[in-house]
Amino acid sequence: MNSNNVRFNEEGLVPAIVQDVRTGDVLMLAYMNEESLQKTIETGETWFFSRSRKELWNKGATSGNRQTVKQLDIDCDQDTILIQVESAGPACHLGTATCFTRESNDDLRRQRTIVQEVAKQIEKRKQSPQDGAYTTYLFREGIDKILKKVGEETTEVVIGAKNNDLDETANELADLTYHILVLMEELGLPIERVKDVLKSRRLQEEGIQ
Repeated sequence: MNSNNVRFNEEGLVPAIVQDVRTGDVLMLAYMNEESLQKTIETGETWFFSRSRKELWNKGATSGNRQTVKQLDIDCDQDTILIQVESAGPACHLGTATCFTRESNDDLRRQRTIVQEVAKQIEKRKQSPQDGAYTTYLFREGIDKILKKVGEETTEVVIGAKNNDLDETANELADLTYHILVLMEELGLPIERVKDVLKSRRLQEEGIQ
């Protein structure tokens, strides 16, 4: 992105929406001037302009909750910026993951991001084993045990579907998804790799590639 293409308002500012690149959650809304936008582009971290303090600020410089920029986009009117980031911690100064966390929308957000949340928890369990935890047990047993469980859960899905038992099938699909995520973590295969394959296939179907 070139700052010359941005339509700053009469105060020299433009609103910037920060979004989690993995979950799609809107993390926060802040403002940028030309200098903070340029620093964001140059450093790969988010920089904003504080309207109250009248100065630049680097997100996470004090708290450590830095945001690594993955993509910058501008809207059709060129007066709003969308920043997709990987965040090292909570985006909100109140300690919540996003500035828009409310009980009323938490269930919807969790439904949308639950696979990523489970994958993240599995990653943490591998990095920090916990005695008695089933995930720790699987990692200690190794790839053969994990593959065996994937095979068993696949069979359970087939049985549930064959019996036309939707409750059983949903439960077995959840079990299979979990064990597949454990397998992916054991192999060091991130979800993004699978998403890239699905995206490529979809683009081919649409004749884009």
